Amino acid sequence: MARIAGIDLPPNKRVEIGLTYIYGIGRTRSQKILDQAGIDWSTKVKDLTEEEASKLRRIIQEQGDVEGDLRKRVSLDVKRLMEIGCYRGNRHKRNLPARGQRTHTNARTRRGRRIAIPGKKK
Repeated sequence: MARIAGIDLPPNKRVEIGLTYIYGIGRTRSQKILDQAGIDWSTKVKDLTEEEASKLRRIIQEQGDVEGDLRKRVSLDVKRLMEIGCYRGNRHKRNLPARGQRTHTNARTRRGRRIAIPGKKK
């Protein structure tokens, strides 16, 4: 089992998909990492040699933030927006969508469950 960036990659998946279990790595970045390492995308994680796994670890570490570092940076960015009191920061504070989506009907994920207000209908 390969352990990269503190995450155990699922052994029965292809390496291309397995790398996406790491926060901050999607399909495109995964493919670029594998091309750099010279590893076939369709190789299963359990079939990786120790040399290939260490090569992947090294490339991911060189490329930049993943997992804890990236999560910390994102949370600090949101906190900074809230402190300076900008529009996006206020939306984050009030737990509303920050990117211009409508809230009259949609945005249930951000706003939570519907709350029945008694006596609203006429």
